[in-house]
Amino acid sequence: MKIDTLEFHPIAGVYLGSCAAKIKKNGSTDLVVFELAEGSITAATFTQNAFCAAPVTLAKNHLKMAQPRALLINAGNANAGTGERGLQDAKQTCEWLANELGCDAEQVLPFSTGVIGENIPMEKFQAGIPLALSNLSITGWQDACKGIMTTDLVPKSVSKVVDIDGHSVTITGISKGSGMIHPNMATMLGFVATDAKINQACLQQCLSDAVNLSFNRITVDGDTSTNDACTLTATQQVDMPEINSVESSAYKAFATEINQVMTDLAQMIVRDGEGATKFVSVIVEGGASQAECLKVAHAVALSPLVKTALFASDPNWGRILAAVGRAGVDSLDVNALKIYLGDVCIVENGGRAISYTEEAGKAVMNQTDIDILIQLNRGDASETVWTTDFSYDYVKINAEYRS
Repeated sequence: MKIDTLEFHPIAGVYLGSCAAKIKKNGSTDLVVFELAEGSITAATFTQNAFCAAPVTLAKNHLKMAQPRALLINAGNANAGTGERGLQDAKQTCEWLANELGCDAEQVLPFSTGVIGENIPMEKFQAGIPLALSNLSITGWQDACKGIMTTDLVPKSVSKVVDIDGHSVTITGISKGSGMIHPNMATMLGFVATDAKINQACLQQCLSDAVNLSFNRITVDGDTSTNDACTLTATQQVDMPEINSVESSAYKAFATEINQVMTDLAQMIVRDGEGATKFVSVIVEGGASQAECLKVAHAVALSPLVKTALFASDPNWGRILAAVGRAGVDSLDVNALKIYLGDVCIVENGGRAISYTEEAGKAVMNQTDIDILIQLNRGDASETVWTTDFSYDYVKINAEYRS
């Protein structure tokens, strides 16, 4: 599906360099360096997969020790499932970059994406880091955006200049992801930066909240990656009062903008889902709690039978009904709920809606963007999850991933 990317607005204090270090088999750009100005602060969220990759473990540790001066990202190799050697290799790459930049190794955060279970090619890292640094530029976002891609068909980026309490603030972000998409913390890889002046506690709160409402609300195939990570860096370059309270008007305005950036990036991942032909919003209203709304939304969004029906543009409403029924909602009154495809009611009073026709259902299913609305009618909570269909190409892409 077509994804529009916007003009990049540079972030004062963020320099990016990229190169083709030949980590990926196709020879495309695969190594990216972010150099962050002194005084910048960074917040992060990481995968909750127990088999988290070596760079995830190391990045978490480094964040506890110092504020980052650099991010080091590679595509083509996940450095996951590689044991102690993988951790030592990740440490070595941080040391190489730190030596080039004149900072401590603990001030480098590593990130990797690609094939799991293979050791990273150290000689390619060692040669690639100076090459990437030779391209450092405040305008290097576009190459960086392409350099973090794996099975992505298109780069994903958002960049805007916004007003925060009368001050002009820039926010620019990139992400990657197409398959193995069911985040349980953040996106597959996402890097957002701003020149705003904000303290660490507020920045981390802003990122955690935004991730929960965006990247934690998307699913392509139900697989949570070993490498998921998302960072938000503030370079403190704008001449403005520091945002130091989540109750302030400045924080609320800033958080609103970050939420939108993260949501846009998350939805781009869904639209670029492996083999995807449909963008589907599963909306659950009238739940007793947000948790139960998410249960229902995920049951529908993750159902292979629902997703294959979406690909076929087949209004097989029974598959949606069955998914809602097995979601595990306590004491669910099936006679009280309603289910809609777009504005077409398909289920009410425990069965097919009297007004429903196959022609009306088919007309909705033929659309590229589809809403599935489930009204539980048992409370005031609501949630939305974004997902895709399952196509022949999804199987083909993943069957041939390592070839």
